[in-house]
Amino acid sequence: MPIKSRIIKRILKDSMRAHLKYIVILAAVLFLRNLQAQEKPNVLFIIVDDWGYHDLSRNGSVMYNTPNVDQLAENGFTFDNAYSSYPRCVPSRFGIMTGTYPLKENHGNPGSIPEARNFARQFANEGYYSFYVGKWHLGDHEDSPVGMGFSSSFAAGKAGGTHSRFYPFNEPKKDRKKGGKAPIEDVEDYAKPGDYLTDVLTRRTIQYIKENKNKPFMGVLAYYAVHTPIEAKEKDIKRNEEQMKHVDFGDGPTYVKEGNGDTRVKQNYPPYAGLVENVDENIGKLIQTLKDEGLYENTLIVLTSDHGGLSTRGPNNRLIPTSNAPLRAGKGWIYEGGIKVPLIFKLPHGEPGEDKETVILGMDVFPTIIDLVLDKKIKGIDGVSMKDEILNKKPGPERTVYWNSYKARPNSTGDDKTSAIRIGDYKLLQFVETGKVELYNVVTDISEKHDLSKEMPEKAASMLAKLEKFKKDRHVKMKPNHKGGRNNIEYEKPKK
Repeated sequence: MPIKSRIIKRILKDSMRAHLKYIVILAAVLFLRNLQAQEKPNVLFIIVDDWGYHDLSRNGSVMYNTPNVDQLAENGFTFDNAYSSYPRCVPSRFGIMTGTYPLKENHGNPGSIPEARNFARQFANEGYYSFYVGKWHLGDHEDSPVGMGFSSSFAAGKAGGTHSRFYPFNEPKKDRKKGGKAPIEDVEDYAKPGDYLTDVLTRRTIQYIKENKNKPFMGVLAYYAVHTPIEAKEKDIKRNEEQMKHVDFGDGPTYVKEGNGDTRVKQNYPPYAGLVENVDENIGKLIQTLKDEGLYENTLIVLTSDHGGLSTRGPNNRLIPTSNAPLRAGKGWIYEGGIKVPLIFKLPHGEPGEDKETVILGMDVFPTIIDLVLDKKIKGIDGVSMKDEILNKKPGPERTVYWNSYKARPNSTGDDKTSAIRIGDYKLLQFVETGKVELYNVVTDISEKHDLSKEMPEKAASMLAKLEKFKKDRHVKMKPNHKGGRNNIEYEKPKK
């Protein structure tokens, strides 16, 4: 073979070896990068709307069957002293998404949160795909989930509720009135006749999970249930009507006096039971999807509510579909029934546990998620991480926390302007328009029946002084009560 041919052959051979070596190295890099991505835990954060602490069978409900949530709790870490940061939707969600006390009682401006304190952007900076499905209620455009930093969203925006749980969900355009409910984005184009809203949100979330299973993801699913309208599937209503025949609710009344109206003390409304159980069924579908896709063990699942169940009304005689008993009152109130919520962390590869002492608020949830998953503490916010309490399975130190609800709805949910402080086992409520103060040991008196303010005047005065100082330091200002229209009120349907 001529020398020139041998040289060309060797050059080609060396080139092929180099090319093959490059391909092998590239494949190894891509494999390691993919493996590293899969080692990063995924996050699925589920928020149920108006879901009371006792709306779970594991927390004492004898009417609502929640086997999937109960099992998630058995496999996870639960906080028994978990609270919302506010007893209504918008401020509570603002607290969750910003890690701050919702003292201005509005939706704020999520899109303008600096990157260092922006929860969504923390995950984006670590290579996560993030999505938000469902109730946002904090604005649109620059203040939408995408404006805040989520990669994509579905059925979010300004909407605070749905016109109907059945397709097409939104009120017909010709019937929409100024100041009425904002329509839910995306759902009418995505869904089909016969669809049920909670099922649709779960289906879209499952699609997001499957589309991004080869990269780390952080997803928030915020159901519009179990908020009004209380519309369940017919089969679920009938099942609960039959079940109710075999439940002994006692001889006492269904309603008792509370504030400016009444509170329901029995969980005996089958449509609401059906609504709760459909949410549980959908949570089961999500868990099964994660298992089928091989993602369950490497996913942090967090489940909570924005505040307590709707159990109390004013003089408008609206439908109040559930009971938070033995907790007092419900949505709109800073009694335990209005702010105590379920909270579950199912850890990636983690062991189950339970904390019955540490006080944790909605504003603490995302800081805890970020610390668990990204090993990062967020500074400059009110919320704190409970990572150590979860991993060490030891209660945290005694903590002082505050609530402030000045935009009351005395006609709708029967409440008045109220502030509150909790230190250790004690909670003090200040009814700001009358000056009345109530003090309870909420550990030994979960129903808040025994006011200790006269028996422990020094403690009441000390806690009140701290509460007043907090409000002064934070420039908390009195606000007019919320003006709720009768168009958004649902009434209990008479039995056929």
